[in-house]
Amino acid sequence: MGIEKTTNPNKTVVTAVGDPAGGKRKRSRAACLVVIYGEDLGRRIPLGNQKLVVGRSSRTDVQIDQESVSRNHCEIRPVERGYEIEDLRSTNGTYVNDELVERLELRDGDQLKIGRTILKFIVGGNIEAQYHEEIYRLMTVDGLTQVHNKRYFDETLDKELSRARRYDRVFSLILFDIDHFKQVNDEYGHLAGDAVLRHIGLLVRGHVRRDDVVARTGGEEFGIITPEIGAQGAIELAEKIRALIESRVFEFEGTPIPVTISLGVAQWSASLASGQALVAAADEKLYEAKRNGRNRVVGPAS
Repeated sequence: MGIEKTTNPNKTVVTAVGDPAGGKRKRSRAACLVVIYGEDLGRRIPLGNQKLVVGRSSRTDVQIDQESVSRNHCEIRPVERGYEIEDLRSTNGTYVNDELVERLELRDGDQLKIGRTILKFIVGGNIEAQYHEEIYRLMTVDGLTQVHNKRYFDETLDKELSRARRYDRVFSLILFDIDHFKQVNDEYGHLAGDAVLRHIGLLVRGHVRRDDVVARTGGEEFGIITPEIGAQGAIELAEKIRALIESRVFEFEGTPIPVTISLGVAQWSASLASGQALVAAADEKLYEAKRNGRNRVVGPAS
């Protein structure tokens, strides 16, 4: 079965155009959706032979009770090849892998964004094992930004502090958050705010070392643990990230959104009694950056 893809600036439509080989592929009956961001985190929704309507209405098969979700938002249905999703003329649209779609054949691992909820499509021979693997991943990764979550951040910070004490190693912490993020949500909407957070997570993750740990530690707040890096090196990395975000054009549904971040840097020293003391030191520098005009890096002696 071939696929024809038609794209305009805001929507993608995928339709079947026939199988050039003349063969037929059997649909796998073993498939499910897993909530990876939003309420009911970890919830599994089995997919079978019947279509499922997703929406805000209590009469839908899968209810997502959010203002940004239409009463009948989208439909997931079995087809010969597997499963496809179709938007039901929803107000805010249906997204698959951050792309606005009208109708699309789903592939294993696709991420569906409906309102502010993200679901992952899982299909394969051993759904039970894949589901439990996904639940384990949810324990350490933030579903929206795909960077580590606060639980993993706290655990890693404690481990790094213990290692630094035992082997007299250096490490630093960068904390940053988005400037005037409430205004982004108020002016462009929470869906746009979520898109900004997701994009920032992707950008920062791609511009740090393999050993650095990037995590979302709060609503619009992030942390980066930098093993074997002192304050000056961490300040240089923070400035690189600040400039990257400032120069990047963030867009949501064709609308540009100006985004800057403020960053605070602290280096661990024996005078700090705990990981939380290091967080407090970096947080103090972050708020100094905000007090001094935002869109800047503040660290020790900077």
